[in-house]
Amino acid sequence: MRRVLVIATSLLLAALAGCEPRGGCRGDYCGVLVIAAPGEPDILLPPITLLAIGRDVTDQLFLKLADVGMSSNTVGDDDFVPQLAARWDWTDTVTLTFHLDPRARWQDGVPVTAADVAFTFDVYTDSVIDAPSRYALRDIASVSARDTLTAVFHFRRRYAEMFFDAVYHMRVLPAHVLRALPRAAWRTAPFGREPIGDGPYRLVRWKAGESLELAADSMFFLGRPHLRRLIWRFTPNLDVAVTQLIAGQADAIEVLGPPDNVKRVHDASALATYPYHGTAYGFLAFNLRANGDTGAPHPVFGDRDMRRAVVMALDRQRMLQNVWGDLAEVPPGPMPRLWSIWDRSLAGDVAHDSAQAARLLAQHRRRAFHILVPTTSGLRRQYARLIQEQLRTAGLDVIIDEVDLSLMQARTNTGHFDAVLGAWATGPSPIDATLQNWTRRGFGGGNPGRYDNPEVDRLLEQAAGARNRAEATRLLHSAIVLWNADAPAAVLYAPDNVAAVHRRVRDVTIRPDSWLALVRSWRIPSLQLTDRDRMGTERIP
Repeated sequence: MRRVLVIATSLLLAALAGCEPRGGCRGDYCGVLVIAAPGEPDILLPPITLLAIGRDVTDQLFLKLADVGMSSNTVGDDDFVPQLAARWDWTDTVTLTFHLDPRARWQDGVPVTAADVAFTFDVYTDSVIDAPSRYALRDIASVSARDTLTAVFHFRRRYAEMFFDAVYHMRVLPAHVLRALPRAAWRTAPFGREPIGDGPYRLVRWKAGESLELAADSMFFLGRPHLRRLIWRFTPNLDVAVTQLIAGQADAIEVLGPPDNVKRVHDASALATYPYHGTAYGFLAFNLRANGDTGAPHPVFGDRDMRRAVVMALDRQRMLQNVWGDLAEVPPGPMPRLWSIWDRSLAGDVAHDSAQAARLLAQHRRRAFHILVPTTSGLRRQYARLIQEQLRTAGLDVIIDEVDLSLMQARTNTGHFDAVLGAWATGPSPIDATLQNWTRRGFGGGNPGRYDNPEVDRLLEQAAGARNRAEATRLLHSAIVLWNADAPAAVLYAPDNVAAVHRRVRDVTIRPDSWLALVRSWRIPSLQLTDRDRMGTERIP
């Protein structure tokens, strides 16, 4: 009897501590999801990680104050979902107060406090850390802790995406662990490979070059994750990842990529596909300034009619069908499918029109130019050849320069190019991304062609300061109509992504800006569990 009592007590204590007996599953909280990933995180420290897979992992380890909802709205605070903050309120037009959930804990048991929030803001805006989102926080003047559970944000001005900036760009960090660590040592600190988070999962192990494993925190204050383990298996490339998925060595993949991969997975009965709006768009950007001389117009593309002629000469829909099939659309302006401002009527008068293109081209004698293309992108190289062929029939001599990605970046940054095949991967905000890539703000960076229209800049700045979503959308639409008329680039494609997940996994919901944002609600019904699901990592090949 005494032995039975000891065993029962041990099991109870293990449950209270958030642990599980070896090989055990309880009810609907079971299962292992193996993710085939063509790549590996650089570091698991949110302000420093640069790779998408690193953000996928850290989003399970660290929480934000609140997160965007399925609508991907970024204006005001509509549709945002509480995370660390149980609620928030506006003291005045430039003061935002977050009230933290008192149940939130770091994975070492220490409560999450407003001091952690203030510390996090200091880290993300530190020039030594130089976080990728540092610039996005420029309009937040300060963050302070009013008391243990109250964090106060003071903004420099009122604008449309104040709330979005306050929550989306920062994952809150544990001040009690990191405060004493010199900022110059953060990139090599052990914490980056052994983090202590406050999210729904905790790190179990990271085998460099092989895999990374997370375990569900059964005491997570917002509700225990249904899937007991998340495992990323690193593969050398996307083709290998898809092959592993089809062979049953993995359960999920973020993006299948080319149409051929989508067909391969459609033919696998055990797998289900989940299309969702993409965050990227591709384009042929024109240099409006002479090569290496920003004070003089480009001999070909400094002329607005010439740019419009090139865009009209391209049958972008035919190219898209050739490359993407039904997995992308020609965007109505510089935007991905993710953005809620998508509206086909914005495209204006630069649709394919070979007769009008010929009339505009007849006015120009300079008909030769180079297109810069990275050797690392098979898709862009394919597009370059299609563009070359289509423009040849319009009487234009296009020379393709295939160069290493680093050389392409150097040439575009210094303005030594005629045209370049590029692509932008964006977040959910249409305001900040457009300002950075197609206005004077982006000169020497995101706007290498130096497109400059003061009226477009003015409309975008007004959108940034809009008071509501409808006003911001109206101003953005007006700016994009002008952009299309000026034709600083030919927008070519905006793909929809397609994820694949094993059919035994249920309640799969994908948020377009972060495909695993809702993974803690995915589940595997008990009747669908495999030995691998029941035994955790022990039988994973």
